[in-house]
Amino acid sequence: MQQFQQYIDGAFDDGSAQFHSIDPATGAAWASMPEAQAADVNRAVQAAETAFLGSEWAGMTATQCGKLLHRLADLVAENAPRLAELETRDTGKIIRETSAQIAYVAEYYRYYAGLADKIEGAHLPIDKPDMEVWLRREPIGVVAAVVPWNSQLFLSAVKIGPALAAGCTVVLKASEEGPAPMLEFARIFDQAGFPKGVLNVITGGPEAGATLTSHPKVVHVAFTGGPETARHIVRNSAENLASTSLELGGKSPFIVFDDADIDSAVNAQVSGIFAATGQSCVAGSRLVISNKIKDEFLTKLKAKAEAVVIGDPTDMATEVGPLCTLHQRDNALALIAASEKQGARVVTGGQPIAGDGFYFPPTIIDCSDAPQADCITNEFFGPVLSVLSFDTEEEALEIANNTTFGLASGVFTSSLTRAHRMIRGIRAGIVWVNTYRAVSPIAPFGGHGLSGHGREGGMQAALDYTKVKAVWLKTSDDPIPDPFVIR
Repeated sequence: MQQFQQYIDGAFDDGSAQFHSIDPATGAAWASMPEAQAADVNRAVQAAETAFLGSEWAGMTATQCGKLLHRLADLVAENAPRLAELETRDTGKIIRETSAQIAYVAEYYRYYAGLADKIEGAHLPIDKPDMEVWLRREPIGVVAAVVPWNSQLFLSAVKIGPALAAGCTVVLKASEEGPAPMLEFARIFDQAGFPKGVLNVITGGPEAGATLTSHPKVVHVAFTGGPETARHIVRNSAENLASTSLELGGKSPFIVFDDADIDSAVNAQVSGIFAATGQSCVAGSRLVISNKIKDEFLTKLKAKAEAVVIGDPTDMATEVGPLCTLHQRDNALALIAASEKQGARVVTGGQPIAGDGFYFPPTIIDCSDAPQADCITNEFFGPVLSVLSFDTEEEALEIANNTTFGLASGVFTSSLTRAHRMIRGIRAGIVWVNTYRAVSPIAPFGGHGLSGHGREGGMQAALDYTKVKAVWLKTSDDPIPDPFVIR
């Protein structure tokens, strides 16, 4: 049984309580973790506030902050194999994905390291004589970052990177479903040389989350997760009037027109829904396919889905690993059963794989005769693809937008003019054209509707962790006249 510690005020400890983390590949406990209680959360927030107000962190120049973030990026890159191993063990995400993703996470810290000394104010051409007015951008304060277990090192980097570049301090709560990589990341962060309290890393359940997101000293909550938890966080943030950025779920349309490169689109769809075992908020989980190519496309897609190598997530040959939790597997079964009763037809998959662990096969459900089936409207967070078909471009757009979510989308066509029409018409925060699941620290990431609000990644994310202060300077030596003397 491996042991992990929480990180508060520059020190590691076992916390007030412990819980066991489950290996999804075996269903057995493999590690002991601290389960933060209210007292632990309060210590972490106090440490972050002390660091924010203290002379060491607040007195650093933006260039010095950038250098520390560069050092952190180097350490993440150096420790990527260990971080990848822990994420695979704790969440079931296959090692070939965690290895590539975590190596790229270092680039997010490098991006924000370079941005730290480029956050600028502005001079205003004010309409009053003998006045100079300018705007200062200053850090907002203590940030609560709440991340889920899937892609947690990436999802924390897009919060920690811009927050620290802006000069804020952070309390990060890792998911209790798979916190080992974030607790190990705390050790790497400690090595980078930041002042104590700048980042604090805890884990735990609802009590820890509620205490953190309603804490009076937290000024902003950055959350990634599901809409229902987000509603609780918004209610909690009302206690301290904290601002929020919410990156939530999705039911993203993957639209393929009859003029698309079919083989390329099939490969992209396989990656878009079966990579990460479908446990991605941007998963292309609704295939919206032209009736002219539907049969050909599904034949090729079914063959690839059934040829996927399912197995030990630590094996580089594995292409699909287990789901992270037993709940996800049970949820997938319930949604599929309900959808079949509503007229949907399982093309392949649909039943869990016997044996140890939480394995579920790549599944395709044809919902052409059941467009309102549960599998169309609900997020599985698993390797399950729902299929709808269309005859016209207008119908494709209507299907794509027939959702309460609005995070991501994909369009596959060889027509440039059609691509532009779809880009304008799709209501989503991301539109990929003839590709899918591409990300970069330079590009913003986020959605609207039940997919949340705010953006992560890009320059704007760093500005979102600042507040604007207007400064007025009187440049005339003339005294201010008595306001009550009539002239």
